[in-house]
Amino acid sequence: MCSGEPGNGDVLDDVAALVAERNRIDARLARAVRAAELSQAPERDGLASMASWLRGHCRLSGAAAARLVRTGRALEHLPALAEAHDAGLATSEQMAKAAEAVTPERLASAVEQGVDLAVVDAAFTGVAVEQPHADLVAVVQHYLDDLDPDGPEPDPTEGRSLTLARHADGSLSFRGHLDPVGGERLQAALEAHVQADRPAGDGRTRAQRLGDALVQVADNVLAVGSLPTLRGHRPQIAVVIDVEDLVDPAGGPNAGRMGFGATISAARARWLACDGAVSRVVFGPDGAPLDLGRERRLMSRHIRKAAELRDGGCVFAGCGAPTWWCDVHHLVHWIDGGDTSLENSALLCERHHTKVHHGFRVERQPTGTWRTWRPDGTEITTPAPLAPAPRAPAA
Repeated sequence: MCSGEPGNGDVLDDVAALVAERNRIDARLARAVRAAELSQAPERDGLASMASWLRGHCRLSGAAAARLVRTGRALEHLPALAEAHDAGLATSEQMAKAAEAVTPERLASAVEQGVDLAVVDAAFTGVAVEQPHADLVAVVQHYLDDLDPDGPEPDPTEGRSLTLARHADGSLSFRGHLDPVGGERLQAALEAHVQADRPAGDGRTRAQRLGDALVQVADNVLAVGSLPTLRGHRPQIAVVIDVEDLVDPAGGPNAGRMGFGATISAARARWLACDGAVSRVVFGPDGAPLDLGRERRLMSRHIRKAAELRDGGCVFAGCGAPTWWCDVHHLVHWIDGGDTSLENSALLCERHHTKVHHGFRVERQPTGTWRTWRPDGTEITTPAPLAPAPRAPAA
């Protein structure tokens, strides 16, 4: 439908109504999240916080879960703005921005300076419901600047950040921010490799040379072996691939699985194997000693490696902890006669290892999937089914 034709106004009215309805739903959600947080409801499912529960059970990203929790907390301190949110006049994005002004530290500072928070709340609300979002951002920042006009010399490490995003093909994008000193250190390290690796006829762009330099810096650090150990092992590049794919001269796309979840071709796995160790792991009686019986209580490095390959991280429902956060747990406790074997083991992070020793239970199914039960015998399902929208009645 072209602009100016009849019906455009109705469509735009529908859009505005839907935005208002979404604002009201977001407000209800934020209040529900806050109520769940205050009642420590995530403990029922073995999790420590609402943010972790939202990530594991509702498939929210870490950033979205944290923002929702912060918004729920802010509703208590900004009642006028919260009421506008309830009415659909203020957005969740506006609430999240205003929440920056009512963190515990800033609330304490406001009390010390005699700030009337009701006045601040009214000012935020007036801007939120009547002016563009950018105006509210400016007003909130102005308030924060007035609240702490001088402030202590900032800790440079507090401003450092790095966000990694893995794509479906296994490639990695990242964005970040460094303070001047940290940025200088990174540039010095990268520039050394950029300038040392400039062969004749090099057609790479500056961005490509910097990318290669960053990978080379990582290679060098991993090769030196000076990084902190993870569960007793040096950090290393790991690829899991069937031996048939490894020796097959064909390319074999997506044949290998790397430690952080990316998949690579068999050809790339063979390339990595040229300068690495190849370990044979067989899940059976003819390979590594996976079953140590009753002679040893502690899991051997063979069992741990096999458990990491099989489980990929903490198996407790709703938890995404990586392998290096995990212990190897006896499903049937050793003291109760359980064998020290792969079949009797599960990877659990420290928190959920403790939970399992205090009434929770995990069990591996014949299909290879894991299930988790609460102490009362009810199952924790993840992700929890999200209620579908009601269907419109048939015409």
